[in-house]
This record gives sequence, structure tokens and C-alpha cells, in this order.
Amino acid sequence: RGLQAQVRVVETDKGTKFLNQTLHAYFAAEGILHQTFVARTPEQNGVVERRNRTLVEAARTMISATKVPLFFWAEAITTACFTQNRSLVIPRHEKTPYHIINNRKPSVKFFHNFGSLCYIVRDGKNLDKMKEKGDECIFEGYSTQSRAYRVFNKRTRVIMESIHVNFDELPQMASNQISSDPAPECQRMALEHDSLSPAIQRQENV
Repeated sequence: RGLQAQVRVVETDKGTKFLNQTLHAYFAAEGILHQTFVARTPEQNGVVERRNRTLVEAARTMISATKVPLFFWAEAITTACFTQNRSLVIPRHEKTPYHIINNRKPSVKFFHNFGSLCYIVRDGKNLDKMKEKGDECIFEGYSTQSRAYRVFNKRTRVIMESIHVNFDELPQMASNQISSDPAPECQRMALEHDSLSPAIQRQENV
């Protein structure tokens, strides 16, 4: 609905969670055609299922290459989806999915390697480059609500979102510096867009 696009067809398997009166009534009320296929038949897999398999394979490669703990699996899936929507061109349209939906080309200038070492300035302070770098983090992905990055703070063991992130230019991965402890909590820092650095201000809000 956010894209102002009407759903015309929904494809599912024949599981009871999809074949019931409640869902049937909803589809009828919304004018949606419900199509079914036999479960566990790869030859009938639609675009969505093939796309999901591609994302899983990408996330598995990202986890393996960076050797980050498996509790970052969901972050890897989300980041793979975010980057592929902005970088993979659909031959039929000769555009990326982002370009098709938003009618403008995406910016990829702010992309960074998943699992790379970075530093977050504590609470948006200590912006002087001559001072201490700040908390050491592992880059996990991109915020879907703002221009912020998602990073795992190794000091607090919390996944945070912040625009105040400095990336280590050396080809060093942080994966071997953390243990496989229980999954971290998530925390979102308050962001003020008027405080963006000049480099960030030039980026598109994608």
C-alpha cells in the first residue's frame, strides 16, 4: 500500500494456513486472485521463492567469508536484500528493483563490506579526528528508516544505528575478535539529520 500498488495475485502452497475461510474472504474482499501450487516442487517455484533462495545463498557466503557468528544471520539476509535491490539489474527492465519502484537510480557510494571493522563515536560526541576513535564495532548493514549504518558495538554488545561511523580503510575483518556469545540486543540511537557530516549529506537517502 505504501507504494500505491494494488496486489492482484497471491501464490501459495496448499497448506491449511493459506486455505481457510478467513483468508479466502479477505482475498475476495480485496479483489485478489489466490493461486496455489504443490509444495516441494522446485519446477513450480515462483520468482519470490527463487529470490529467497538467492538471498539465503548470499547471506551464507557473507557469513562464511567474514567468519562472523551465526547470530548475525538475520542481519546478513537484510543487508543482502538491501544491496541487491540497489545493484542487481533486471534484464527485462534494464533497471534495478529500487530504480523501478522509486523511478530514480540508487546511490551505492555509501556501501561497505559486511563484517568490516568500524568505529562509532559515543553518543554522537567526540567528533574531533584528533581524539580517540570511539567504540570499536562490526559493520552489519543499513538502516531502513534513515541514512544511518547498523553496527555491532563490541563494548556494549548491542546492535546500534548511527550516522557517526568511521570505517577502517585497512582490509581487516573484525570477525575473529568476538566470541559466539548469545545474540545481541538491538538499540536505535536518536538521529538528527541536520547534524549529518558533509560526506553523508551528499548521499542520497536510499
